[in-house]
Amino acid sequence: LARVLDTDEGAARLGEVALVPASSAISASGLLFYNTLYDENAASHIALGQAYSKCFRGGGASFSEADLAERGANRSLIHIDWMIGSAEIDVDGIAPDGRAVPVMRRGEWV
Repeated sequence: LARVLDTDEGAARLGEVALVPASSAISASGLLFYNTLYDENAASHIALGQAYSKCFRGGGASFSEADLAERGANRSLIHIDWMIGSAEIDVDGIAPDGRAVPVMRRGEWV
């Protein structure tokens, strides 16, 4: 892990947070596809490294490096996902006034 994190400056930074309900179709299938594009949809997950620029509003896929940096996009040679979700996870968002707002309870959308 230490070698991976030393890849570049962005390798040790968060590049993705994905909330996936425990009842997702991929999770419910019980299958391991050995393909990250499918398997990462089995559970909520985080990733270290490269951010997905195409997820930024306003045409992120065409943004310059300066535009991406201004918006806080992490840049790295790596993007490694870790599954962290389960049917036991609770997730709260924090409102501008500091209140905790339930987003997920027991692995499902509120």
